[in-house]
Amino acid sequence: MRSYPIERVRNIGIMAHIDAGKTTTTERILFYTGITYKMGEVDEGTAVMDWMVQEQERGITITSAATTCFWKNHRINIIDTPGHVDFTAEVERSLRILDGAIILLCAVGGVEPQTETVWRQANKYRVPRIVYINKMDRVGASPEAAIEQLKNRLGAHPILIQLPLGREDSFRGVIDLVEMKEIDWGNDLLGTCFEVRDLSPENRAEAEAKRLEALEAISEVDDIIMEKYINGEWVSPEEMKAALRRGTIACRLVPVLLGASFRNKGVHPLLDAVVDYLPSPVDIPPIQGFHPKTRKLEIRKASDNDPFAALVFKIMNDPYLGSLAYIRVYSGKLRVGATVYNSTKDEEERIGRLLEVHANRKKDIQEVYAGDIAAIASLKSVTTGDTLCLKSRPIILESIKFPEPVISATIEPRSKADHDRLFQALDKFMHEDPTFKVGQDPMTGQMLVYGMGELHLEIIMDRLEREYNVRARLGKPQVAYKETILKKAEGEGKYIRQTGGRGQYGHCKIIIEPLPRGSGFEFIDQTKGGVIPKEFIPAIQSGLREAMEIGVLAGFPVIDVRAVLIDGSYHEIDSTAMAFKIAGSLAFKEAAAKAEPVILEPLMRLEVICPDDYLGAVVGDLNSRRGKIEGLEIKAGLRVVKALVPLAEMFGYATVLRTLTQGRGVFSMEFFRYEQTPAHVAEEIIARIEGRIPVHR
Repeated sequence: MRSYPIERVRNIGIMAHIDAGKTTTTERILFYTGITYKMGEVDEGTAVMDWMVQEQERGITITSAATTCFWKNHRINIIDTPGHVDFTAEVERSLRILDGAIILLCAVGGVEPQTETVWRQANKYRVPRIVYINKMDRVGASPEAAIEQLKNRLGAHPILIQLPLGREDSFRGVIDLVEMKEIDWGNDLLGTCFEVRDLSPENRAEAEAKRLEALEAISEVDDIIMEKYINGEWVSPEEMKAALRRGTIACRLVPVLLGASFRNKGVHPLLDAVVDYLPSPVDIPPIQGFHPKTRKLEIRKASDNDPFAALVFKIMNDPYLGSLAYIRVYSGKLRVGATVYNSTKDEEERIGRLLEVHANRKKDIQEVYAGDIAAIASLKSVTTGDTLCLKSRPIILESIKFPEPVISATIEPRSKADHDRLFQALDKFMHEDPTFKVGQDPMTGQMLVYGMGELHLEIIMDRLEREYNVRARLGKPQVAYKETILKKAEGEGKYIRQTGGRGQYGHCKIIIEPLPRGSGFEFIDQTKGGVIPKEFIPAIQSGLREAMEIGVLAGFPVIDVRAVLIDGSYHEIDSTAMAFKIAGSLAFKEAAAKAEPVILEPLMRLEVICPDDYLGAVVGDLNSRRGKIEGLEIKAGLRVVKALVPLAEMFGYATVLRTLTQGRGVFSMEFFRYEQTPAHVAEEIIARIEGRIPVHR
């Protein structure tokens, strides 16, 4: 039987910029809910959620970790996510399957670049969220500034429901504006002992004024509160909570709480807020998908009685259990021994083991229900984004889209013995991480690995050696350039070979045209009258894709192109799929050469924080790197420079910035989009690839 009713289940994620305190907050939650007996510390490498050796050594989260805890008779499934931009895919996949999120802000840093990225991802999936302003004990803590940034930078509608009791070193608790109580942890180091008391006379006036402000802000999105507010009626704590819950679930407002997780203050009210304001699976709209054959809309309600449907959001390789598929169950239930249908791949598989996950520890369970997050062991062909359901009631849920890798590097085994194991290990990493790819350099034949950044590839290399005992050399990271076209053009491909007996004949005409950035590849068949038999059309499409992978200018993949098949011819005896595939490839090459092909480079959104004295040097350096300054701000007495800079110019920037600012400058960077390279840069790239100039400048 289900241990908790679905109305008392919360599936939440903890998300923020790097070093805002996500893992520290999760560790406190696990301690106060009785899951762990001792608080883990990120800096000491003892955090339960940062269980990978690489995470413990670096003090950062690399992979999203799932766990379950219980609070006030509610079951809370938590996913702790990375803050580093190289691992943004972990956040993307988590937000796709969560019902609610806690967004952490640093009380000093406020809204930082990765916070903006996470917020946009949450908007995309319409995930209700609450904001927890952490590190209230730090010098320069300013929740007011953070709230202003929430409004101005993110377009949020924040509602402050707590006031701080003390600031910086003297921070000892919060004033709850909903219940109008003081929650004081005093000097208790563990945070288990705290006093909840009525408002003291010196805090009452400010609390009443701020509560009125909060009610005014709620009334902008809630008619019930508006009526009471206009009539000057008292709004009870229960009515205020209900209005905050309605507004949060509708993504119309964001409750804001305060705390200092490292000092063990503010986590208990945060847990209360998760229960009070974030939705259960039944509070969000039913999940939609489509029937794999009829393509008709299918809907699944968050109920154990609806047909089973689940989404695979993560694959992980366990040294003892093999490949684990993490699933979010949207409807129905699933027992060990049952058979599930993978509607994405049209395959059936039997469920051997179901597991409840707590970071890297697993517990066998017999059944999962709607709203649960669990893992399935030993599924053969499942990949991230697949839908599992009943064969009698099939559905395909929307998959997860991941960003394209932006850097590449050559990789080679150090010995012959490592060669085969390297291929096997890299294949497992690709299965696990959709933003990690392996390819081949068309010019040199060397193996290339693609990732989201230098740290991403560094972690892969570290894991190769530790987990698979494979020693390999990684070349200097290079930018993952792409190619595209600027205008419409027509191309014709003919492949005719006659060698005694049956020959080869394929002939097609295509028109290619550019698409907006991020559109990918589109193929349209506009042939009429059977000039090309239908069975050869997929072969032409395959030939086009193959030609796009190799590119036309410098061997980079071509993106954002529409290809329209308009004409062709065939031979009743000699025509084969292979001949049409080659004809499609030739047609694309001819058309692309006429369509003004250009090279695209990844553009990064950069934020540099430095003292005012060094502003000129930093801006001058960014201009020399082809950077485009987007804005200058002042935050906590420091200058914030926002710019768009090509990734090719940013290798080794950390060392340069330290030199320019005498070690006082910091920066963060994230992928923005692909953009056309200037003509002189494109010339240089092509010359380097053709060997006319040395690879390293």
